[in-house]
Amino acid sequence: MSLLTTNYLTPTGREEAWRFTPLKRLAGLHDLSTLVKENISLSTNRALPSGVSLKVVTASDLPPAYESSDLVTNRIRGNVKDISLLRIEKDSELSQPIHLKRSCGSFAELSKLVIQAGVNSRSTVIIENTGTGEIGEEIEISLEAGASLNFISLQEWDRSAVHLGQHHAIISKDAQFTSFVISVGGSVVRLNPTVEFTGPGSSAELNGIYFATDGQHLEHRIHVNHNVANAKSRVNYKGALSGDQARTVWIGDVFIHKGAEGTDTYELNRNLLLSDGARADSVPNLEIETGEIVGAGHASTTGRFDDEQLFYLQSRGIPADIARRLVIRGFFAEIINKLKNEELEERLMKRIDDELAKAGE
Repeated sequence: MSLLTTNYLTPTGREEAWRFTPLKRLAGLHDLSTLVKENISLSTNRALPSGVSLKVVTASDLPPAYESSDLVTNRIRGNVKDISLLRIEKDSELSQPIHLKRSCGSFAELSKLVIQAGVNSRSTVIIENTGTGEIGEEIEISLEAGASLNFISLQEWDRSAVHLGQHHAIISKDAQFTSFVISVGGSVVRLNPTVEFTGPGSSAELNGIYFATDGQHLEHRIHVNHNVANAKSRVNYKGALSGDQARTVWIGDVFIHKGAEGTDTYELNRNLLLSDGARADSVPNLEIETGEIVGAGHASTTGRFDDEQLFYLQSRGIPADIARRLVIRGFFAEIINKLKNEELEERLMKRIDDELAKAGE
């Protein structure tokens, strides 16, 4: 474990990439004059199935597979000497998910994980972030030809945590990537789920839910890079906000290159404001360089709690607090039910119920 520094420019908040982010609350992860440490913070306490390995490798032996413009990601690359490598061998078909849990120290830290899904493999990876922590992370995900990977990232932090990260997926020919980014905890969470395609027939489905209460800042910045022909993407993020100074930011960028004929893409963001004093910023962007596509579109909505739904439930004898909880559950159910993990679904719904109860106190 070593102290880290770098020579990049520290953002001031005037930059487009940082204008929504509360820089003073980032525990110095963005401030290049502040010392932070590297740490291997992800591990598993379960036996790994056959065909799966998790080990620590030297960063110089596994150079980055893509370029990043993210400051924290580049800070990690310039300074972290050891990274975690999760390898799923070719033709592996895993019936149970791979669970990784993060254990943070009492200091601001940087960490990197590489996930490699081999040819024609089928797997699910769940990363659980809980407790307190101040972390900048990079997760690089490579899907080889024909691979299928479900990637679930759970931000169930305590209210003091700070989490900045990039999750980048590289999707090969005929591979299928499905991600779920779920943020229901932390003081500041700022994640960049990004995707690029390297072969035809590849597809990505990016799902996300977030629930911000008093003073929380939850920011998700999605970028889908359609740079090959005949690839498909779907983005669907839903957020709810309740409490004074609850803040969310969603940026959705889709770029269809000139040579990406046959692209099929759509992105959607919906935000539900449950109280005064909450604010949701939603910015969908779509850039198209070719007209030879199957389809491309985006939509964004931000609205208040539907009093008619609440009245309907109350008129049938359901108490107001339970009716309110049912409406919120229904709002998130579309995405949570896709997890196809009953234990995880119930745990997340309970966390959302608890956050809603705290917001109403």
